[in-house]
Amino acid sequence: MTKLIRIGVLGCANIAHRSMIPAIRQLDTHFDLTGIASRDGVKAASFATDFACKPYGSYDELVETSDVDALYIPLPTGLHKKWIDRALSAGKHVYAEKSIALCEADAQEMVARARANSLVLMEGFMFQYHTQHLQVKELLASGIIGELRHFSSSFGFPPLLDGNFRYDHAIGGGVLMDAAGYPVRATHFLLGDEFEVKAATLFHHKAKGTQTYGSAFLANHSGIGASLAFSFDSFYQCRYELLGQFGKLTAERAFTARQDHRPRLVLETNAGTQVIEAEQDNHFVNAMLKFHASINFASDREALYSEILLQSKTLSAIKELWQRNAGIKQ
Repeated sequence: MTKLIRIGVLGCANIAHRSMIPAIRQLDTHFDLTGIASRDGVKAASFATDFACKPYGSYDELVETSDVDALYIPLPTGLHKKWIDRALSAGKHVYAEKSIALCEADAQEMVARARANSLVLMEGFMFQYHTQHLQVKELLASGIIGELRHFSSSFGFPPLLDGNFRYDHAIGGGVLMDAAGYPVRATHFLLGDEFEVKAATLFHHKAKGTQTYGSAFLANHSGIGASLAFSFDSFYQCRYELLGQFGKLTAERAFTARQDHRPRLVLETNAGTQVIEAEQDNHFVNAMLKFHASINFASDREALYSEILLQSKTLSAIKELWQRNAGIKQ
């Protein structure tokens, strides 16, 4: 029998209102949306009215209440450590938006706390739960493009409005903690854990006070390379490509496929080009189903911990290599 999990939302971010809370509400046999917290009481009341739940006028109040079993935390990365630690210490399972940690050391501490308290800690890379990627894995396993030779991925988008939190370095803004996470996660998700950062570059925008674009090259012991590009203030990109011995497979809308959209997979071989329309899917709903399953089955949690640690290790390695090459003191 499905256990109903009482869940609260710690913060009134756009992604919460647009995508995650509707997904939670859709799963009404899995989750009971208990309350939404904001430091702005008016905003909390507005969100609570929209989603028929209780408003909380402070984060502390929601974290400490006995009325919730789990928290969804859509706060900026720079605020995660404090509130994730508080939530785990209060006995709450946590699903937090990406990137979950500013550095590898913070990720290690949070995972250790979750493990010690037998709690779920999950990072919100929802895209990997879209069924299009299962089709990609099936095509790779079929051998239709032969042995893999190279992986490339890019995620970038046009300028954001002034004041967007992604430009605020003080709270964990910058392209590395945001757009870079997607191609990094795609590399490990599709190709495994054995990739190491071999080259990295970041551009620090002086006026905006943070990094706004960059790239990285990863490789594994089999000689397969992964070329990654990530950017703010750029032409929109949201794709990955797998180049093989006999062909190439491209996911054109890899990270942000809407639930009413059928993303295209493009298969190119000597026999020609085939466009495969993947099924419509809601990766936000699927991610919350994974979160629910991990609350109910403790055996699922170690894989989530490992994802967090590997992701944070790779992002930290990109930053450290860039700093070293640029002569920036760490």
